[in-house]
Amino acid sequence: MQNELLNKERFMQNVKDNLKTLYRRNMDEANPQQIFQAVSYTVKDIIIDQWLATQKAMDEQDPKIVYYLSMEFLMGRALGNNLINIQGYKEVEEALKDIGFDLNVIEDEERDWALGNGGLGRLAACFLDSLATLGYPAYGCGIRYKYGMFRQAIINGYQVEWPDNWLKNGNPFELKRAERAKEVKFGGYVRWENDEHGHSKFIHEGYQSVLAVPYDVPITGYGDYNINTLRIWDAEPMNIFELESFDKGDYQKAVQEQNLAKNLVEVLYPNDNHYAGKELRLKQQYFFVSASIQAAIEKYKKKHDDIRKLYEKAVFQLNDTHPSVTVAELMRILIDEEGLPWDEAWEVTNKTCAYTNHTIMAEALEKWPIELFSRLLPRIYQIVEEINRRFVLEIQKNYPGDSKKIEKMAIIYDGQVKMAHLAIAGSFSVNGVAHLHTEILKKKELKDFYEMMPLKFNNKTNGITQRRFLLHGNHLLADWISDRIGKEWITDLTQLSKLKVYAEDKKAQQEFMNIKYKNKERVAKYILDHNGVSVNPRSIFDIQVKRLHEYKRQLLNILHVMHLYNVIKEHPEMDFYPRTFIFGAKAAAGYRIAKLTIKLINAVADVINNDKSIQNKIKVVFIEDYNVSNAELLFAAADVSEQISTASKEASGTGNMKFMLNGALTIGTLDGANVEIVEEVGIENAFIFGLTADEVIQYEQNGGYNPMDIFNHDQDIRKVLMQLINGFYTPDEPELFRDIYNSLLNTHSTSRADTYFILKDFKEYAHAQKRVEEHYRNQKAWAKSAILNTACAGKFSSDRTIQEYVDDIWKLKKVVVDLDKK
Repeated sequence: MQNELLNKERFMQNVKDNLKTLYRRNMDEANPQQIFQAVSYTVKDIIIDQWLATQKAMDEQDPKIVYYLSMEFLMGRALGNNLINIQGYKEVEEALKDIGFDLNVIEDEERDWALGNGGLGRLAACFLDSLATLGYPAYGCGIRYKYGMFRQAIINGYQVEWPDNWLKNGNPFELKRAERAKEVKFGGYVRWENDEHGHSKFIHEGYQSVLAVPYDVPITGYGDYNINTLRIWDAEPMNIFELESFDKGDYQKAVQEQNLAKNLVEVLYPNDNHYAGKELRLKQQYFFVSASIQAAIEKYKKKHDDIRKLYEKAVFQLNDTHPSVTVAELMRILIDEEGLPWDEAWEVTNKTCAYTNHTIMAEALEKWPIELFSRLLPRIYQIVEEINRRFVLEIQKNYPGDSKKIEKMAIIYDGQVKMAHLAIAGSFSVNGVAHLHTEILKKKELKDFYEMMPLKFNNKTNGITQRRFLLHGNHLLADWISDRIGKEWITDLTQLSKLKVYAEDKKAQQEFMNIKYKNKERVAKYILDHNGVSVNPRSIFDIQVKRLHEYKRQLLNILHVMHLYNVIKEHPEMDFYPRTFIFGAKAAAGYRIAKLTIKLINAVADVINNDKSIQNKIKVVFIEDYNVSNAELLFAAADVSEQISTASKEASGTGNMKFMLNGALTIGTLDGANVEIVEEVGIENAFIFGLTADEVIQYEQNGGYNPMDIFNHDQDIRKVLMQLINGFYTPDEPELFRDIYNSLLNTHSTSRADTYFILKDFKEYAHAQKRVEEHYRNQKAWAKSAILNTACAGKFSSDRTIQEYVDDIWKLKKVVVDLDKK
């Protein structure tokens, strides 16, 4: 059916019609951006028929729906992904080629959607893809950020944040649904009165409010008519302009509602190292949660009278702590608007909410000052207080006389509202995202909760969508795989195991490495165009691309590069296989040490890349504005996948899976999903080093270790660290990297030195990198390992993850769509 709809002649006629309607242009007059818009609207017309049919099927079949609540949806670009999923990519590519346009060039006209930043948001996007492909009914619920987090520019080696105006040319795939807007209230006060039955009634007054306006985006499933919805909320003022205030000269009051609405949706994760940023972030969370819950309940009530059975038709999945306020907001609506008594409302809430924990890092488990929370959300705070009071009674019942348990588990304690504790108390399911992560939650971070309510806890190892990161991102490898084992892998990634028979086939090895080389040539061209640096596609492409955080240890990587440079300079005669080290990462705007690490990477790159004496043995590249689109290029080209986080700190990781799928070998610690990757592919096909999670935890419990012992006894490490403070890489500013140096060695500061065990793991990391070079020199052995990495990646599909969520948590049934009923 899709291919009939994508008849080349009919498709191009629709594109021409759209060009006339949108721009009053003929095909020969249109620029690439206009072609992109016209093609996208044509594709959307095809999708909308399926979208309507899906909605009709959902209305008729009345299924249980998962509402996936997330602050981030890192979608990437939509056009190519949609063409892949409706199986029309090659037809459209050929149709455009016939008139002189390259689909790749047209795809580049689309800005990456700035709705997310890191792995959390990309996971959410993969989950939406899998839910649609598997036919399960779902809404993704988030915020329509105007500028995302930021667009990263590198100027003089420093990260500079610019607004990411991704909506400048509009988004052809979204639909504004103004008729479904919802009011969201902030501030004010709460009074109560008794109704005619003597029941307390809570009335919220004196508040400010905004209008949450949904924009719906179709989420296509592969090879199926099922189209789910990403609902992202924009904010508009309830009253656009107060003319009376303006006439009185109170110009600020005249536009205060407009400013409130505008600020809510400007950026993802406003800098929260000041009070105003904290307040805005909490407002954002409540804004999209309240609007999403209101919409879900409205949808439920169209067909159902008994709100006490909401959980039979809806489940709210909280993607980390950001949407934890869902628990209290659902209670508010059930009590204040639906009239349920507390116990009944709590039962409904506890059967409807489920929570995914994505972090072991204590600072990422959100906590809000009571003063801020209660002032901004007065009714919600009252409800949280009552949840806490009852939860503390439950703790005391289970652990009589143990005040330490209350200190560790209370939702409100020490002047803070602890959102992870609220999510755990209010949900029927709490899951980690990799086996190791879940075990650490149960045994360490959330041990007290696990002991009191063990049945809530479960593991759902993350996954990725092969449609985006292989079928779309690596056409050459995808075609090679399909030629050998068929196309079933596109919807059943376990089929990749059939490739194992080719791992020792010399012809297959050569073909696989030729594909890798062509992908490396593509990245080399990208680097030359964007960085002005020439890199050798025959060199080992060693790539670390991910959010920049100290625990992910980009610093360990660049310190090792500095060490290699020292060795080559000292031994120019040494035989050394050429390496290209590629970094890509954004650092949060207020994260000073992370931004300084970016400067260090670029400073090292400037010195090494311009040193002709090392004969191009090493090149260092920092990819500016890392995003989904350039990530697809990098995953396809990587030889080595850097997954070197401090063991016990990375919950899962999904970049590790994307690299593996594309035939890269992992160098990493036994952290997150690396553990399961090694279990699948075998430790002989990866390069594992460093402290284990248990060893790290043991050190932490004992107050760490003394990095000065390493500094004093290891001259290689000492030389590298001294280069941070002697101006070797920044002669005009010799003290520039003093803070990095101090973070590794300063035992006089109040914080522990080398918190993330960079120096402790340095030597083992260096030895692992030597093993990488030795293995790569044997091209047949490397090709075997690379093929096996792809062949063993079947477990890591988000299709598998979603099916586990469905079976164990959500209990959904598939929607059967009949396109003729649209």
